Amino acid sequence: MKILIIDEMHLSILEMLKEDGHEVEYAPEITREEILEKIHDVEGLIIRSKTPMDRALLEKAPKLKFIGRAGAGLDKIDLEYLEARGIRLFHAAKGNRDAVAEHAIGGVLALFNHLVKSDQEVRKGIWDREGNRGHELKGKTVGIMGFGNMGKSFAKRLQGFDVRVLAYDKYKKGFQTDLIEEVSWQELKKEADVLSIHVPLTIETHGFFTMEELKGFSKPFWLINTARGEVISFSTLNHALDQGILKGAVLDVLENEKFKKFSPVQQAEFNQLAQRENVIFSPHVAGWSFESYEKINRVLVKQIRKEFN
Repeated sequence: MKILIIDEMHLSILEMLKEDGHEVEYAPEITREEILEKIHDVEGLIIRSKTPMDRALLEKAPKLKFIGRAGAGLDKIDLEYLEARGIRLFHAAKGNRDAVAEHAIGGVLALFNHLVKSDQEVRKGIWDREGNRGHELKGKTVGIMGFGNMGKSFAKRLQGFDVRVLAYDKYKKGFQTDLIEEVSWQELKKEADVLSIHVPLTIETHGFFTMEELKGFSKPFWLINTARGEVISFSTLNHALDQGILKGAVLDVLENEKFKKFSPVQQAEFNQLAQRENVIFSPHVAGWSFESYEKINRVLVKQIRKEFN
């Protein structure tokens, strides 16, 4: 098949695809306009999330047989149109689930133990032991929202910490084990000391965490979001932190990840968040480890081979 790769990938994917006899064009700097010019005879697309796979683009690709998404999220892809056309969609959640899980663990441990704050202080000659007294993860109840590849991997990493693990998934049942309690959303909100979000961005999850939703938690909790920033706004985070509903947050994703395109309100709210010592940021890199970068290729190519070879 003729395959076009429109985003940056570990270069190992080129050799793997060529070994299977495919004609591969690697064009990570390609613009949407250039994609529209080339896509008429393309049979396979490999993407990340730079360019929306909307109907206007996909209609220009009459020969398209599959899209391979080098990651977990399927937002920005017209799933209904793909299904109607019979275009296969592959994604690589198994390729970066371990990286996401480890990043989430690292984030909550850093938050609990003031590692960012204390590091900055010691570099300035400030030796404040009491001001950096931490919390132990042991004995806490950790709630997981979404029990797919990412949620499962995060739960697995928690097993050495002597925590109680509760998991809720609206679309999945029967996954309880001796170490993981399958619960309702209301039960999770009643018991959680920590909430880790592992859901895709959909119409249902967009803006899901309103102040009303957060006030439904029975006790103050720490929030970890390595999923999608659009599930909770800057404004809601600030209000929840101000009111003590949230004790702190680990944010690998943001409501808007293009700083230059912040609205005035977003800019003001983000500035407020950025001043908080109990908020830790990272630039959407939870699933972006050196290992996952290559692992994603193997996951995608395996799916392509299974379907077409």
